[in-house]
Amino acid sequence: MAESKGRPGSAGQRPTGGDKAVATQKKQYFRRKKVCRFCVEKMDDINYKDVKTLNAFIAERGKIVPRRISGVCNPHQRRLSDAIKKARNIALLPFAAPF
Repeated sequence: MAESKGRPGSAGQRPTGGDKAVATQKKQYFRRKKVCRFCVEKMDDINYKDVKTLNAFIAERGKIVPRRISGVCNPHQRRLSDAIKKARNIALLPFAAPF
């Protein structure tokens, strides 16, 4: 078969990428797997009156910290967010951070 004369930059004329330097590889760092604090302590229920525990899962701006950051499992994250919302409604926790 004859070679097709296509536009410059078509499939036949693309660079292979083999001329990149090998030294540009990034180091991979060890990342510890996050474990659920409530599963480790075998806590079945999360008390909405325990403000000290709930404050650990609230960011500095007053938002609930997501699972991927806190490391809490899905069932406990749902209970935790319900407890935080309940504590906010009865004024144990603020809705927003002070300015």
